[in-house]
Amino acid sequence: MYDVAVIGLGAMGSAAAWQAAKRGAKVLGIDQFRPPHALGSSHGDTRITRLAIGEGEQYTPLVLRSNEIWREVERETGEELHVVTGGLIISSPATRATTHVANFFGNTLASARRFGIEHQLLDAAGIRKRFPQFAVRDNEAGYFEPGAGYLRPERCIAAQLKLAAARGADLHLEERVQAIDDRAGHVRITTEAGTYEAKQAILSMGAWLPGFIEPQLARKLTVTRQALFWFMPRGDIREFEAPRCPVWIWELQESNQGIYGFPAIDGAAGGVKVATEQFLRTTTPESIDRDIGDEEKRVIHRDLIAPHIPGLSDRCVKAAACMYTATPDFQFWIDRHPGMPNVVIVSACSGHGFKHSAAIGEKAATMTLRTFKDG
Repeated sequence: MYDVAVIGLGAMGSAAAWQAAKRGAKVLGIDQFRPPHALGSSHGDTRITRLAIGEGEQYTPLVLRSNEIWREVERETGEELHVVTGGLIISSPATRATTHVANFFGNTLASARRFGIEHQLLDAAGIRKRFPQFAVRDNEAGYFEPGAGYLRPERCIAAQLKLAAARGADLHLEERVQAIDDRAGHVRITTEAGTYEAKQAILSMGAWLPGFIEPQLARKLTVTRQALFWFMPRGDIREFEAPRCPVWIWELQESNQGIYGFPAIDGAAGGVKVATEQFLRTTTPESIDRDIGDEEKRVIHRDLIAPHIPGLSDRCVKAAACMYTATPDFQFWIDRHPGMPNVVIVSACSGHGFKHSAAIGEKAATMTLRTFKDG
């Protein structure tokens, strides 16, 4: 019997598997695919990481701990996972767009002040002088955080799974789970290949979680399709490389949708990654349209990119779709299953979880191992 079974080995699952194995547990990890992959929520080359968290001050200690863990993983594997570029958030009193929660900009500033996070406030003239890529209006202002940057999600997942396996974790990839049953004192997991038993289980299945929990619990979760785009600059790519260009989030006043993006990381041929978020059209892992058509590329450039980042041309060199799994208030769901006391749910992460995933995996591992030791 395993001490801990981790089902789903993406952002949270790979972290939990490594953290549990590092603590000497006998770990089983199962994933229906071969992570890292491009079918879930943790792909697309980059994810923003920021220290002052507008979704809630309670998240800042998580990201601070995650950053310590990313550096540990980098030391152990030699991979570059966490790149500091600085981060810019643009908003205004007239904003129509909302970044996950109300008063995101104000919450970010409050978090920075509470935790002593280095930051600068910029008016519109200051943004134009320092970051001329952004065509801001006179009523817009910026919060700049020098310690923000991006993570390489595929590398993060691969590195943590490598470390988990090196610590003895038994990783079953390309194996689909069919049923999870919490019996007296342990969890039974049935897959297409066999049946396994564990004293504790962690469900970190992302968008697939609703299919493995009761309908009344699944109704708490909404899965939406998100689109990512890489557009070519009109001029020199260096204008969009760090440190001239930071990671950024823009709460627009002309649209209910905000936009966010990254500095160019792959040279002249790689384009500049820009994305938006939508939460009205739901999907499922089975029904999601993974293709990004020419019309979708044209519309986002016309409506959201050209008016605000005129230095990006309409030539889209790459596009991808991913999924967000969100709760109604865009907070995380990390708790024991109410009907299965030996099962810990680590989802949803509501579109802002990757930056916290290393620390969340650590917390999930300690939750399960503490119970095992106490019992």
